[in-house]
Amino acid sequence: MIHEIDEALRKVLRGGALPEGTGEVVFEAPTRDWAARRNTPTLNAYLYDIREDVARRERGAYAERDARGVVVRRRQPPRWFRLSYLLTAWTARPEDEHRLLSGALACLLPHEFLPQATVPAALRESEALIPLTVAVPPAESRSLADIWSALGGELKPSLDVVITTPFPVTPVYEVAPPVTEGAVVKVLDRGEDPSSDVRPRMLRRTSGGGQ
Repeated sequence: MIHEIDEALRKVLRGGALPEGTGEVVFEAPTRDWAARRNTPTLNAYLYDIREDVARRERGAYAERDARGVVVRRRQPPRWFRLSYLLTAWTARPEDEHRLLSGALACLLPHEFLPQATVPAALRESEALIPLTVAVPPAESRSLADIWSALGGELKPSLDVVITTPFPVTPVYEVAPPVTEGAVVKVLDRGEDPSSDVRPRMLRRTSGGGQ
């Protein structure tokens, strides 16, 4: 699912900030060696953090039904994860980088959720909305300066892009088909032990009253 969200983010950026043929949208770690090899305008969406959104966690299994409303299987609810991307622009001049980063911000701001056309096929059937935030201050436990230090690079203007996506949980529990034939009604006399071997009594519909 993570790589499918990568492609969804690429489509959004391609749709506004960096159209096809004008540069690259990549997901590589922006290290010094990587930066030295850049020779074309690039937007880099580096996935630096993955963690569960525990506030969205649900308990218990839920039923999946067919077109007739019959339960066909039960599965655990999906778990939601926050994918955090460090979005940076790379060109030959800082002015061009700022222009490219501004275009990315303008492209992402209108979307509170991933556009439906970019949602991975595996999630379209559930019709789940995939939240998207941009430039929201990260949690205190995630310092962007620390990330740049870990990458061995110099601090650079960036946008923090967070996409919260459901992730399917296995296993899936198949449900036995409903009983449609051979059902028997067993009627017990009052006070009779239910565990005793009592023969089923056939229920007949009689005509006329008092029969």
